Amino acid sequence: MPSYARKHQLQQSLAYHAFNRSNGRKVIFQEPGDFDRFKTLLYEYGFKFDAKIYHWVIMPNHYHLVVEFNLPELISKFMAGLHRAYSHYYHNQYNSVGFLWQGRFKLQPIQKDLYLKNCGRYVERNPVRAGMVKEACEYAHSSARFYCLGQEDGVTQVSCDFENFGKEATGRRAVYKEFLRAFDSEEEAYFSNIEIPCGDQDFLRRLVKAKGHYYPRRQGRKAAIFVL
Repeated sequence: MPSYARKHQLQQSLAYHAFNRSNGRKVIFQEPGDFDRFKTLLYEYGFKFDAKIYHWVIMPNHYHLVVEFNLPELISKFMAGLHRAYSHYYHNQYNSVGFLWQGRFKLQPIQKDLYLKNCGRYVERNPVRAGMVKEACEYAHSSARFYCLGQEDGVTQVSCDFENFGKEATGRRAVYKEFLRAFDSEEEAYFSNIEIPCGDQDFLRRLVKAKGHYYPRRQGRKAAIFVL
């Protein structure tokens, strides 16, 4: 298979589970305006870096994203820009200084056809696990309302798996809501250990680790990548 085709094939199957937490687990999303500002930044940086955000949640002191990039090598710039922009907003809003985030963000490569919807369920169930709500769609700051209730949020792009939940919109939403309830601890362990990629052996062979994160492996003798 030609090298371009293999690279394209991997990138079509590759998404990332991205996570970061506040420094010292401090509450950094306090007021509705804080959540709204972060959502706006997700939209702006997603557009700038050609990213598709399929699932997301913003918790009081951390966030999760399930995101796909046309150029995975740009994900570090996306994340760094997102963090800088929200830090600037937060310090201006609350007259504060210092490091807002605990350190370097975490990225977990996800093989889309095997794990995308399950990783999305893990992300959207964060408020349920935290005891904040009984149903994922009751929480205002995640993609669960997009999938369960059809509420546009300006961030979520429809996952390629969603059409498999039913032929028409109302039925899909109802089935997806049940899907969010049907989980198990073994599945959630895959995504709570965010340092370990999720995919089959062929998927894992076509990844390479650089600067602490996994990217598509380029074809060639050195099997290297460009990290921009």
